[in-house]
Amino acid sequence: MNDKENNVGYFSGNQIPDGAKPLAQAYAGHQFGHFTMLGDGRAILLGEQLDAMGKRFDIQLKGSGQTPYSRRGDGRATLYSMLREYLISESIHHLGIPTTRSLSVVSTGEQVFRGERHNGAVLTRTADSHIRVGTFEYARNFCSTEDLQALTTYTIQRHYPELTDTDNPALELLKAVMHRQIDLVVHWMQVGFIHGVMNTDNMSIAGETIDYGPCAFMNSYNPRTVFSSIDTQGRYAFGNQSYIAHWNLAIFASALLPLISENQKKAVDLAKEVIEGFQQTFTEKWYNMMCGKLGILNPKDKDKDLVDGLLSLMETNRSDYTQVFLALQQDKESDESLFDLAEFSGWMQKWKNEHLRDQGKTPSLELMKKLNPRVIPRNHWVEDVLEAAVQGDMAPFDQLLGLLSKPYDNHPDQLQFQQIPAGFDARYQTFCGT
Repeated sequence: MNDKENNVGYFSGNQIPDGAKPLAQAYAGHQFGHFTMLGDGRAILLGEQLDAMGKRFDIQLKGSGQTPYSRRGDGRATLYSMLREYLISESIHHLGIPTTRSLSVVSTGEQVFRGERHNGAVLTRTADSHIRVGTFEYARNFCSTEDLQALTTYTIQRHYPELTDTDNPALELLKAVMHRQIDLVVHWMQVGFIHGVMNTDNMSIAGETIDYGPCAFMNSYNPRTVFSSIDTQGRYAFGNQSYIAHWNLAIFASALLPLISENQKKAVDLAKEVIEGFQQTFTEKWYNMMCGKLGILNPKDKDKDLVDGLLSLMETNRSDYTQVFLALQQDKESDESLFDLAEFSGWMQKWKNEHLRDQGKTPSLELMKKLNPRVIPRNHWVEDVLEAAVQGDMAPFDQLLGLLSKPYDNHPDQLQFQQIPAGFDARYQTFCGT
């Protein structure tokens, strides 16, 4: 793809060409279900880089200043928000979930105004690419079919080269992206992660977690959990994430229709058939993951009742999502309000009868260890270390970062089963940081 001519914002090769300028990406997107013209308001794509193994990735600056899409914003970022993205993205990486990475956060020495004065900073981010559903929406709505074809060809060559010679590459791309998104959301829900702003411009074609503004981790289990200050209707709540991924994929399919078939009805029918398979595939993978958290190696249909029963009890008793599974794994009690219930004792007996039915204790335990993190970035931990960091004390931040880099390792009980400060999550809010 000739990036300088097409103004897409990508440089091919292992370094930025002489004279080339960093570019802000043009893309559109659906924000909270409404289509709008977007573009990166505070992110500048420096270009592509090849590592020693020949793998290609993007390097991007976030918070470096105004871009053509900043509208009335300053394009800057606060030190607080950039350190937060660094911390959470690294945690997601070490939890084994595909994600963009943060190379560095550099304080600018400038003041950024977000209601009050904040220290400014620039984050350097890497990604498999920054191609999103919103990029395809931009091409479909504001460019020619030839441009859309060029973007699709480039995306396939970069991320899905095995699809190049298929009979219908655009349709196969839709299928491939759907499966990556399903896997990504299942991984999020495995660890209690809430992305917080699953607009189509935040849905990576490469299947990576991208943009960490209003994200957070759920403590007490409730599928309606929302922390984002702007998600007043709960559109992107924990339990809605699969539905939103499904919705976003329908938007992606719509953008690809001219390439799926020149016959519009045929294109719609082919895309619809793919999208309609989302829910069954997601449900199967989600139940398999949840059964894995319970140490069940070979799930059966009846095991769905075990999963549903446990989650119902946890929701009713506001039990800690991470700690309950960890307690089951370690055969200890962590939540008296749950573990003392007669209903839970009955559930425990059914679980003990089932989870070792096809294998010994060791394989079951090993599976649980792989799927149940011992530590996650608890909201109060994150806020405490960020407050210290912006005051110049990075020691707590570095300590927490080190802890989160080994989420499945053994840790002291006072960390694994720490009580959340009373009422903290009820008043906790996260923000986009723009």
